[in-house]
Amino acid sequence: MSLPTLGTLESLPALDHPELLAPPVLAALQGWAHGAELAVVAIDPDHADTAVMAETYDLGMDTGANCVVVGGRRDGEERVAACLVRADTRADVNSVVKRTLDVRKCSFLPMEQAVEESGMEYGGITPVGLPPAWRLLVDTRVLDVPVAVIGSGLRRSKLLIPGHLAGEIPGAEVVEGLAR
Repeated sequence: MSLPTLGTLESLPALDHPELLAPPVLAALQGWAHGAELAVVAIDPDHADTAVMAETYDLGMDTGANCVVVGGRRDGEERVAACLVRADTRADVNSVVKRTLDVRKCSFLPMEQAVEESGMEYGGITPVGLPPAWRLLVDTRVLDVPVAVIGSGLRRSKLLIPGHLAGEIPGAEVVEGLAR
């Protein structure tokens, strides 16, 4: 089995490089049947933001997949979801996400809360290894990307995942029209 590759990034077997993964991400990959199919790439943390990374490493914006964390309340209960959408789109937070979570108002989770609860670094939060209480919503367009760049839980690395596997991440719910 060959590792996914992209642009000028050097692909390494993710499970062989735990130093490039946040602890919850490593644990999730070790317990997932497809964990060995993902590659990890070391990057300059100053180039971790999507547009800068795409330019620096010769990647198309359609290869990146951003994971945004949102939340809302219903009947006093906080409902949180991580939304995985292609980097050239935006999660439809005020319509599709709000309806999917069944909340009256939906907004981005405060950075401190997202970092603390996920055990991941800001700018590196990924759909792999999320807290069990969080839902994972994946836009259908991510599944069509041959290889997607997603977070590793750290700003200094990224995971490369065959797009079709994004819908098979444990807990994933594939949502048509999640992004616009």
